[in-house]
Amino acid sequence: MALGSLLPDLLPGGSGRTPLIERVARWAREKPDAPAYTFVDYSADPAGAHITVSWAETDRRARAVAVALRQVSGPGERAALLLPQTLEYMMTMLGAMYAHIIAVPLFSPDLPGHADRLIGAYGDSEPAVIVTTRNALPHVEKFLADHDVPQPKEILFAEEIDLALADRWEDEPIAFDDLAYLQYTSGSTRRPAGVEITHGNVTANAAQLWAGWAPDRPNPELVSWLPLFHDMGLIATMALPLVNGDHAIYTDPVSFIMNPMRWLQLIADRPGKNVYTAGPNFAYEYVASMASPEKLAGLDLSGLTTCLNGAEPIRTSTLSTFAEALAPAGLRPGAQAPGYGLAEATVFVTAAAEDTPPKIISVDREALTQGDLRLLEGGSELVSCGGPCGQIVAIVDPETRLEQPDGRVGEIWVHGPNTAPGYWRNSERSQDTFGGELSEPGELPAGPWMKTGDYGVVHEGELYVTGRIKDLIIVDGRNHYPQDIEVTTQEAHPAIRPDYVAAFALTGEETERLVIVAERNRRVPLGRLDVDEVETAVRGAVNIEHEMSVHDFVLIEPGGVSRTSSGKIARAATRQRYLDGELSTTAARLAARK
Repeated sequence: MALGSLLPDLLPGGSGRTPLIERVARWAREKPDAPAYTFVDYSADPAGAHITVSWAETDRRARAVAVALRQVSGPGERAALLLPQTLEYMMTMLGAMYAHIIAVPLFSPDLPGHADRLIGAYGDSEPAVIVTTRNALPHVEKFLADHDVPQPKEILFAEEIDLALADRWEDEPIAFDDLAYLQYTSGSTRRPAGVEITHGNVTANAAQLWAGWAPDRPNPELVSWLPLFHDMGLIATMALPLVNGDHAIYTDPVSFIMNPMRWLQLIADRPGKNVYTAGPNFAYEYVASMASPEKLAGLDLSGLTTCLNGAEPIRTSTLSTFAEALAPAGLRPGAQAPGYGLAEATVFVTAAAEDTPPKIISVDREALTQGDLRLLEGGSELVSCGGPCGQIVAIVDPETRLEQPDGRVGEIWVHGPNTAPGYWRNSERSQDTFGGELSEPGELPAGPWMKTGDYGVVHEGELYVTGRIKDLIIVDGRNHYPQDIEVTTQEAHPAIRPDYVAAFALTGEETERLVIVAERNRRVPLGRLDVDEVETAVRGAVNIEHEMSVHDFVLIEPGGVSRTSSGKIARAATRQRYLDGELSTTAARLAARK
């Protein structure tokens, strides 16, 4: 079953065939004093210092960056962004796009929890220049000294670029096929790879996302805390405002983690505006858990038009908990918009932004693991991710390459101007992912199709994502989705931290063996914790719910389950740490206390 069609203005000859970066200059001419980007700095001021640049200032700063980059590198070379999330980060991205320098949006090396990703992405991209800040320089120098990575020709300091350089920039033609940046994947199933994002991809996906969010309301604004080195954060915060010259207000992820109510406060601070925002499932769960009546007092969220929930399996419990927690502050039932996307499609693929409550269906889990969607009252719940806009999504049997009918599970394939041309310097993997061809296309394009690696099913014209192909657990010839096992596990005992469970398979002599790694819930005191009791509860629940035995259950200390940059459970990485004996177990912690 296929969904969607292409946006006419993004096709050859259409009005949307102007590279998005060129609109910076357009808005600088047409609305020079209008706000473009506002960065809210909570490190300088606990109340949030708002630093705003107009469209005229944005254009001038981007041109200055372009000149500075071209003084030390040439078109097609890479510039690694190793700096904190600030206004300078955004200006550097825009400047690199002006300059035909391929940006590599990363982060300051002192950002905790992402060391392996930084080493892999930096080494793979081989940047000619690093853009950082004076304050971050010691961390950059230590990173370069401690790891076997290419040394840059030059290090630029974003805050010290002379704005007078802007006058020396001469516009150069930018083609849709020119590379804009390398988006390194979050590595939920394998080593991160650099997705080649072209100017055409950025232009198309920004238009698709705006159209999918139906922004036909006046004065739209974007509020975000998402990391700019991640696909959803970059496209939502940088690219969306460029489409129509709108305003984006953003902060940094650490400020959100330290106080999630800041996200809601920034939204509530936009009276008379139609606010759009986005985040992964865990963020909505986090906010709902912290949003007490006292903290919500005085907040008005009625202006929140759409909050996109994507980047990982969307929990039905999260949708209901978030809606109930924030309803007293005026959150509309239709504001939540579950979506689906991935870096290989720039980011956005589908969204259920229909101004109605999220659609949830209850299905027969057993039938689903056999590839059929059958509605069953009281069964497993699936959340609709809506439909695509400006692109085509097909459900395909990965073996036969045949399109599957409505209600039949298959691999999600995507075709559109937003799908990337390939992975940086990896032609074999590029062909495997981006070179999909339908064996019997019928009225659909024969190819190329981008193969997502995700299982999904179409029901009544909407997409439901069922899981990662590489994460599928096959025991005794039966398929099991790991997220189902993880939900069963976290509900088996209060000592297990919700949404911090990884289920995966090990190769056995006759069949795969199930291993479950779960983090301890800090809310259960160590003194009252019985590890054997927790394990017995999990084994029993999995046996009853899924009719399978658990080869090994490991309760570990908080923070031990690997996660991707978008918050997804990184099962392959957790599996490797389990095999390497690197997990800090709660049993060992308890033994050490005795």
